[in-house]
This record gives sequence, C-alpha cells and structure tokens, in this order.
Amino acid sequence: MNIEEIRDFCLSFKGVTEEMPFGPETVVFKVMGKMFMLLPLDVEDLRICIKNTPEKNLELRGEYPNIVGAFHMNKSHWNNLIIDFSTKKDLIRLLITESYDLVVKGLTKKLQLELSQL
Repeated sequence: MNIEEIRDFCLSFKGVTEEMPFGPETVVFKVMGKMFMLLPLDVEDLRICIKNTPEKNLELRGEYPNIVGAFHMNKSHWNNLIIDFSTKKDLIRLLITESYDLVVKGLTKKLQLELSQL
C-alpha cells in the first residue's frame, strides 16, 4: 500500500477525522477525537503508528521484523509498522482496523452512541 491508499482506508471508517496537531510532519487519524493511527511524513521509509493491546503488540513484534515499539509513544500500546515491499496489504488493513476498533471500544458510551448514529 502507498500513502494515499493508507489515508483513504483510514478515512473510510465511520467518524474518522484527519488532523495535524503535532505540525506538518505527522498526520493523525482520530475517531471521535481519539487517536488510532499516526502517519509520519518526515521519514524516509513509509511507516504507520498503530495501537493494539500490550499482549498483541509483543506478539506482533516477535513475529514481524518490521514491527517495532513506536517512537515517542507508549510502547506497550503503540507499534510502528515499517511498510516495505514485503508487507502484505491484508496485514496493514488488519492492524489499522484493530487499532480503530480498540479505540472505539474505549470510547464513552455517549461517544459510541454518537458514532453509531453517523
């Protein structure tokens, strides 16, 4: 996947906004105001920063050499997925979806209701 495909995929989810709160070098995707993915623009290689459970993050880091703890984030909850020619599109989509779903699950009941009505 390229940067535009990743962006389009993120924006296809219900309630997602795209912001640059940290400056022009990082695109942040949020659902109902909560971050679920970061897309750094100031690095040579394409990478995304995605959220998952601490257990799943350890499992992913052990299984994939291109998944590492996220720089400047809580490494228990956030991974960097470095995307290269060997990274399957299905894996990228799955991890983005899991990050989105995890954040939605953590929303307040009120925000979850608002999201369901969008």
